[in-house]
Amino acid sequence: MPASTAVIRDATHADLGAIAAIFSHYVTETVVTFEEIPPTVDDWARRLADLTDRGLPFLVAEVPEGTGRTVAGYAYAGPWRPKPAYRRTAENTIYLAPGRTGAGLGAALLGALLTRCAEAGVRQVVAVIADSGSDASAALHRRFGFTPAGKLAGVGHKHGRWIDTHLMQCDLTTGANP
Repeated sequence: MPASTAVIRDATHADLGAIAAIFSHYVTETVVTFEEIPPTVDDWARRLADLTDRGLPFLVAEVPEGTGRTVAGYAYAGPWRPKPAYRRTAENTIYLAPGRTGAGLGAALLGALLTRCAEAGVRQVVAVIADSGSDASAALHRRFGFTPAGKLAGVGHKHGRWIDTHLMQCDLTTGANP
């Protein structure tokens, strides 16, 4: 399904079951997240409420399916660190449903997320990308002006292997995002 048919909108409580299902796949089947137990819908409700209270975006990509529409991915910005001096720096998260990659949905979500972050007063966005052996996430972030900010070697252990993380950073004050 091409991204041109997607609607990017704010996540609602009605979307949380789909969001939980999408993320559950990545928790149980991959190393792209260091979570080991999939969050419940109630956990997602708390996250949505927290981010909404902070004025940070939580978006979904909704696409046509059959006679209706379905959530094919989501993105949100959360606090980078809890200390007050970091309040204008956020960490972004993007996940697409299995089988929904390669159609431009990630770019649609990331572009909308960065716009909404800037509107919320965020100056810096940090991406923490687990080294899963694929460059797709880093390539997507580079397209939107993210630059390498460092590598943390062997900081995660999941599915019997040690995993590095790559940090990327985007300065929203430069206007360099497409």
